[in-house]
Amino acid sequence: MENAKEKTQKPAYHMASNCAFMIRRAWRGCKSVLAICVGLILCGTAASLLELFVVPAILDTIGQGAGPGRLASLILWFTAGMVGVRTLRGYLEANAIFGRIHLRSELGLDVHMAFCRTAYPHTEDPGYLKLTEKAAHSLGDNSSAGEHIWTTLVELLTHAACFLLYLLLLIRVGPWLALLCVSLSAAGYFAGEHIRAWRYRHREEESALEHKSQYMFSRSQDIKLAKDIRIFGIGPWLTELYEKYIRLYQSFYARACRHELWAGLLDVTLALLRNGVAYGLLIAMALEGRLTAAQFVLYFTAVSGFTQWVAGLFTGLGELHRQSLDLSTLRSFLETSEPFRFAGGKPLPVQAGHLYRLELRDVSFRYPGAGEDTLSHVNLTIRPGEKLAVVGHNGAGKTTLIKLLCGLYDPTEGQVLLDGADIRQFDRRDYYRHFSAVFQQFSIMAGTIAENVAQSTTVDLPRMWDCLERAGVAGKIRELPQKEDTHLGREVYLDGVDLSGGQLQRLMLARALYKNAPVVVLDEPTAALDPIAESDLYQKYNTLTGDRTSVYISHRLASTRFCDRVLLIENGGIAEEGTHEELLKAGGRYAYLFHIQSKYYQEGAMEDA
Repeated sequence: MENAKEKTQKPAYHMASNCAFMIRRAWRGCKSVLAICVGLILCGTAASLLELFVVPAILDTIGQGAGPGRLASLILWFTAGMVGVRTLRGYLEANAIFGRIHLRSELGLDVHMAFCRTAYPHTEDPGYLKLTEKAAHSLGDNSSAGEHIWTTLVELLTHAACFLLYLLLLIRVGPWLALLCVSLSAAGYFAGEHIRAWRYRHREEESALEHKSQYMFSRSQDIKLAKDIRIFGIGPWLTELYEKYIRLYQSFYARACRHELWAGLLDVTLALLRNGVAYGLLIAMALEGRLTAAQFVLYFTAVSGFTQWVAGLFTGLGELHRQSLDLSTLRSFLETSEPFRFAGGKPLPVQAGHLYRLELRDVSFRYPGAGEDTLSHVNLTIRPGEKLAVVGHNGAGKTTLIKLLCGLYDPTEGQVLLDGADIRQFDRRDYYRHFSAVFQQFSIMAGTIAENVAQSTTVDLPRMWDCLERAGVAGKIRELPQKEDTHLGREVYLDGVDLSGGQLQRLMLARALYKNAPVVVLDEPTAALDPIAESDLYQKYNTLTGDRTSVYISHRLASTRFCDRVLLIENGGIAEEGTHEELLKAGGRYAYLFHIQSKYYQEGAMEDA
């Protein structure tokens, strides 16, 4: 259903608009691209005219009884002209690539920066992610639309110029000859293209087969699967699947080749018909004395070349249309509206030492495409400097609530307030500066440990080591040969190290402490820690966060003892709230879950003993 919708949906921008867009980019970013394109069009047209007139001019000169000197001079002038034009064209073609790559790189940087700066909901939107992928594909390499369109425009305009010149030449013989060449050439092109377009019409099928075979090939080489492949003996299964998809792709390719063969036979048949009729008429005119030898050769050559320009003209238009579709996708991505205010929002500088009050006022949130709200009509005020714990079962909405507080989502209904002001009015990037967070999924870059903590190449080393000490990972870092200059991961650096899950989680805690934002958010910060390390971190929690406002998510209820208040999230709202002791005394849902967990941990400890 989605594919059918894609095929019928009109592009946001038409072909002329997309060509104008690229010309404007070239005019602003690299005018040499336009100058070289004009030069190539003139060279291509001049070269074709020289090749067309050289033999007729020589024959005409001989027919006039000219001497060897004049004939040699004519040949020399034509030869010099063709050599000069081809030399200039070669020079322009050799230098055209630099400006074109520069423009494509600029557009690629625009796409990269647009994705990096876009609002967080876009990063979870399948439609936006697919649009991003298509935009990047339009700039992928030298043959992609973002660069190859210049080659297409040069060839198309050269063919158009030559087509008009040849058409004017054939009209001098007779409009019927020009009409014959145009009609049969166009008929042959469209009929052949309709057959050849079979592969394009079935591009989704071909893409799916390629994707499956490449997926199987890449998975069989994935080092992370090496143990499973050997232990479970799944090598033959992977091989069988890979061979299956290869056979399916070969079958598809054979069908495509058959369509190409029929298109070629049709081209040959119509070319024989067109050339046979045209040549017959020209021969008849020559025999009747209505054409000189030079004119006969001129028109004979024009008929032979006319088909080339007609086919080239239509082929160029078809290629430009396909490239325009890619450029339309690129422009749609670059001009996608943002759901949040960024540069246009109200500035919100961080006030050093100020404790902020956060509030959710009648907030509901529903994920796109979901049948019901994840959170419904939630009211919550987090007092300045308060330490708040948020607990609940998986999927209850804990992380969603945190993302709303952090401004990563906007509520479907209601308001998120900072010191009483709706955060939607602020520059959202300024708002983000008020939060230090450790989420369950975090980013580790292939850089040094110091750079990953500071998120910068400029690092305050004493401050960094203090954060590492407080996060409980400084000892491990000091044991490494390069200490804070040790590279993380081995994707880029051969000397990189891989830290354990618990060590990485502590490193991310050090990163959050280094940022030193007014509000600290920890989303399951002990998930990868053993019980002893977890207990140690709980005891240090107050010291780590200081007097800053902090929100802590956990599925282990024992970890909430040190918090000023605990929220139990269930059924899309706040089911219970209070201190750990108050909730236990109340004997409600929180107390029930706590006793179940306590019993589980006690049984686990007895079994371990």
